[in-house]
Amino acid sequence: MDKGKAREVKAQATDFARELSERVVRPSDVADGGLALAIGLAPQPDGSYALAVRYRLGLPSVRSIARKVVAEVGQDVDVRRTGRISTLADDPSKVRPRPPVITARSLGETGRVRPLRPGISIAHVDVSAGTLGAFVHKDGVVHALSNYHVLSGRPEARVGDLILQPGPADGGRAPRDRIGTLAARVELEPGGDATVDCAIALLDDQEVDPEYPVGRITTTAVALGGEKVSKIGRTTSITYGHITAIELDNVVVGYGDELGELSFDNQIEVESTGTGPFSRGGDSGSLVYREDGVALGLLFAGSESGGENGTGLTYINPIDAVLDGLGVTLV
Repeated sequence: MDKGKAREVKAQATDFARELSERVVRPSDVADGGLALAIGLAPQPDGSYALAVRYRLGLPSVRSIARKVVAEVGQDVDVRRTGRISTLADDPSKVRPRPPVITARSLGETGRVRPLRPGISIAHVDVSAGTLGAFVHKDGVVHALSNYHVLSGRPEARVGDLILQPGPADGGRAPRDRIGTLAARVELEPGGDATVDCAIALLDDQEVDPEYPVGRITTTAVALGGEKVSKIGRTTSITYGHITAIELDNVVVGYGDELGELSFDNQIEVESTGTGPFSRGGDSGSLVYREDGVALGLLFAGSESGGENGTGLTYINPIDAVLDGLGVTLV
């Protein structure tokens, strides 16, 4: 299918899946008022698109809906089991915060780094640790870009709160490791719908290293699907992957007790092309870019199972939606 036709099929499949969800899915299997599975577009090697259907392991009623959607659509369907998608870990009974991969097992930069550069440990003073994704300009001033759940963490966080490098989980302590303050975020509402998970920190020291590790990234593009991509993160350092789905709606992500499970629309899915995962806990906030150094998205969530090599799938916000939501430009 071409993209236009694939979008039509996606809309029809979404309506069909919603009708089935209302009839057969247990409330505990989906977010409040949500759809039972994520639906988007899956790029094909010949440049066409298939319907992307993603469902979570361990939910029989949702798996049944996925099968019925596939039967309804017929051919040109790419179905994947994702496992539970989360910025946080959880168990079957409750969503529970999980610290990032412990410092000693991290391949990335977990220590104190000056000048600041992309890929290093960073976090709100009351958060564990995530990744400094990029530097951005707001009103002509340099800020650090990462996720809401890295630089803010909770609805109670306020502009002016301390940001540390490294993050507290990696030994960062205030005031010794202060590098700035929370400056802005795109709000996330408990149990709600969202498009981006992002925030920025105003930096105390404007001298930074935006060239690391692949040169200055200032150009953005809309992901078309199939692109080879890379990122540098606090936990897994530099990893490589390719985009396996675009325009994914209803990507349900666990955020802990305060925010619950949030449903994200228009997301991008990345699969590792190596033997390990594209991302792990603590890589949240990483900038994801094409081989030619063009930014495509901001990493914010992933599953620990699924994907071609079984190491999980990664989800990223479209970079233009992130930058527009914060009113910033890449440095």
